[in-house]
Amino acid sequence: MRKGFYLIAALSGFLAVALGAFASHGLKNITSPEMIAIFNLGVEYQFYHTFALIAVAFSGHWLKSRLIDWAGYLFILGIGLFSGSLYLYALFGTKWTGPVTPIGGVCFLLGWLFIAVTVWRNRVVELD
Repeated sequence: MRKGFYLIAALSGFLAVALGAFASHGLKNITSPEMIAIFNLGVEYQFYHTFALIAVAFSGHWLKSRLIDWAGYLFILGIGLFSGSLYLYALFGTKWTGPVTPIGGVCFLLGWLFIAVTVWRNRVVELD
């Protein structure tokens, strides 16, 4: 198991739950429904990639590749850039974060691609 990825995933999951609760209870009096939807999209993608990071953490038992580590780094970077930029935009209206969001999306895409390449290249031991 890749302990560092698992720890970051656990903290990211905690943060995603907290931010989701904040969006549900704290944002309705602060910003528009459109901005709440944008914020929630950030939470949603943070959750998806938190789970992906957990998969990366546990994959160390049967997938041996530096690409799987890079997938984990890309998921962390993607959460920060994609979700983080959506949080900033929804809360503060920071327009400069607009170009940052797709960079985070590319990080997510590359992370998934690196997992696929790792699985393709490795002989995976199947459990019965």
